[in-house]
This record gives sequence, structure tokens and C-alpha cells, in this order.
Amino acid sequence: MTSKRSTNTDQAAAAEWPLSPAATLGSYTRVKGIEREIRANLPWAMRKHVKAEAGRIALSIPEAESAEFQNISAQISKTLEGIEDLPVLPREVEDILTILSRERHKWTKDGRLQSIGTRTVKLRGRARKVTFHVFHPRHIEDVLDRDLATMWREDDAQQVAENRRRAAGKAALTRAGTNASKGQTRAAERPKDKAGTPDLAGWDAFDAEGLLR
Repeated sequence: MTSKRSTNTDQAAAAEWPLSPAATLGSYTRVKGIEREIRANLPWAMRKHVKAEAGRIALSIPEAESAEFQNISAQISKTLEGIEDLPVLPREVEDILTILSRERHKWTKDGRLQSIGTRTVKLRGRARKVTFHVFHPRHIEDVLDRDLATMWREDDAQQVAENRRRAAGKAALTRAGTNASKGQTRAAERPKDKAGTPDLAGWDAFDAEGLLR
């Protein structure tokens, strides 16, 4: 990747490198991710002099630190070699495809979003390390170009609706079976009349008098 250099009285040296759409995928989050990648390969004191903007990487070193210009420029050029293939991070995927975190998790788990591996980092201010999936930029670009996220979202909505219909039908059958079982139990618990005689109050005394003979 080529750079342009300029000098003036206020800043000893400045340079910039172009960032192609294939590298940024139209995402500001991706641009900042590339900026972090470049800064991570520079000495701590030099990192603040590098800034990623829409379509370019800019380096501006003040006069007091101008002796580092050549080394820093060379390191930035090296980092930018093949930057279009820099793995895409989870937040970048969500920004590029305009999807939710839960969608990314679901589609990664079922293989629709194809992970190329994991990365483990220790975030600032956290004791535990965090492991997450990363993705190849060309795969994410293909998903974006074909609008597969919209298709997957519609498929998921249909599947949820179908699952709800099945669950409702199963619940209805269960309730029907339970009600039928309760009805049979109540019928079995009813006392049966002796020889078909109604169970009337005083019947035994009436029968003993022989009034029915």
C-alpha cells in the first residue's frame, strides 16, 4: 500500500495510506478495528499519532518525535499489507450486516455464519479473558451482498411460528386427553344402584311392609 508524505512548520512529518472498501466493508466499526490493529503493532508512545478515517489511515508526528517517522511509516505499511483479509470481529460483523448479537450467536452456532476460528483477549479492566469467534471478510462480504441476513431472519420467524403452532396443537391434545380421563374417573366413582333400584330415602322400610307385593 502506498503512502503520501507531507511536511510543514507545525508537524515534522505526515503521511497517509488509502483504505479500500474491501478492507472496511462500509463499516465505521471495522475502520476503528483496523486502527486498533495498526496501533497494536506500534510503540505505545507512537500509537496516538495514527488515526483511521473514512478511506484512509493518517500519520502525523510532531517535530519532537520526527526521528521515528521512517520506522513508524514502515511498520504501518507492513501492517496494511493484506489488510483486506484481516479477520472480522463480532461487533464488526453486527455493524456490517446490521444484525443483533443474538442473531450472530445463533447463526454462528448453526453454521450459517462461518467462523474461521477463535481469538482470546483480556479486555482492559477485566480479570478474565474473553474468547470469541472471528470471520473471514470475504464470507461476510458475500453475506452482505446477497442480503442473506434478511433471508435468515425470515426463515427464523417462520420456524418460530411453526414451533408455536405445533406447541399449541400438542397442548390442545393434552388438555383433551386430560379432560376425557377426568370424565371417566368421575363416572367410575359414582355409586351403582342395586339391581337397578333407585336409591331413594325410606325405600327399605317401604319394602319391608310388603306394600310392593
